[in-house]
Amino acid sequence: MPRPVYVLAMGVFAMVTSEFVVAGLMPQMADGLGVSVPRIGYLITAFAVAMAAGGPFLTVAVRKLRQKTALMLLFAIFLAGNVLAAIAPDYGVMLVARIVTGVAAQAFFGVTVSLCVQLTRPEIRGRAIAVAMNGLMLGTLLGLPLSTVVGERLGWRAAFWVVSAIAVLAALATLAGVPALGRPEGGGSVREELAAFRKPRLWLVLSTSTLIIGATFSAFSYFHPLLTKVTGFSAGTVPLLLLGYGAATVVGNTVVGRLADRHTVGVQLVGLTLNALFLAGLALLADRAVPAVLLMAGIGLVGVTMNPAMAVRVQRTANAGPLVNTVHSSFITLGVIIGSSAGGLAIASAGLRAPLWLGAALAILGLATLLPG
Repeated sequence: MPRPVYVLAMGVFAMVTSEFVVAGLMPQMADGLGVSVPRIGYLITAFAVAMAAGGPFLTVAVRKLRQKTALMLLFAIFLAGNVLAAIAPDYGVMLVARIVTGVAAQAFFGVTVSLCVQLTRPEIRGRAIAVAMNGLMLGTLLGLPLSTVVGERLGWRAAFWVVSAIAVLAALATLAGVPALGRPEGGGSVREELAAFRKPRLWLVLSTSTLIIGATFSAFSYFHPLLTKVTGFSAGTVPLLLLGYGAATVVGNTVVGRLADRHTVGVQLVGLTLNALFLAGLALLADRAVPAVLLMAGIGLVGVTMNPAMAVRVQRTANAGPLVNTVHSSFITLGVIIGSSAGGLAIASAGLRAPLWLGAALAILGLATLLPG
């Protein structure tokens, strides 16, 4: 595996840590900005919507640049957004900052995946994407707890400064360790890249990714209240359980990366089947501590860890250009939005187990989108 792929994972880690930082500091940010906690929650939604809707447009804007140059420009935009968040005097400025960082992060993911393809041989592209996406898994495992601890001890603004420092380190590593390459695969004119989206099968493949992530996030978004109010764990124990969940995602991502190139559809077929079973099992056994923890770890192993196989399937259906990869990332983000928002509505109408049943249904629907291969 080329070393630059590991360097790219550092940038992904910085982006994901920034994405999650608000979730761990909502009460402190609400006090600091003089707004309610629900309004701080809208910052998470704004970041996700900015990723899904704005990322592809920024990718088009930087598409004529060399991949490395594009990454450095995206680092600069992302850093500007984080610094603005750290010094934000009011809620309006913070909202703008989150939109800027969300758009930059999504475009960064798309260019990173495309660059992984350029750096590696076809037979190990899935593994390369898995290595880069381990930055995402580590962001869940380490980035969120790190930013939360910093914010609780030094203030929420310090957490954004730490994320900015991580971004600077990742940018310097990218500058020194990633080679300057030519035009990406599939990187013709905008019209040529957009032609890929005329294929009906591509939209079916993209919908699979949305459903895989939607199924997982319908559960993940509400693990905390489920584990405390249904399973009976103390609030202080939940971060340790989430740490275990994050470790499971790292393991699962590594395994899927090994299999994604040779068994692209098969990996997703098994993953969705197991995820549906784990989600339904957790819905039934959430009030029993040991089964609940084991089933939660199972969801970590086969949920977001499908990313490498999802990316390889999209690239084989269309191309490996930055625009296709960024739009794919937008469909993944759409899954996050659908899973978390629909899960909240399900809780309001049917209780804390409802998002788990919703996730199982989304996973089964995802299986249907795999049938054409």
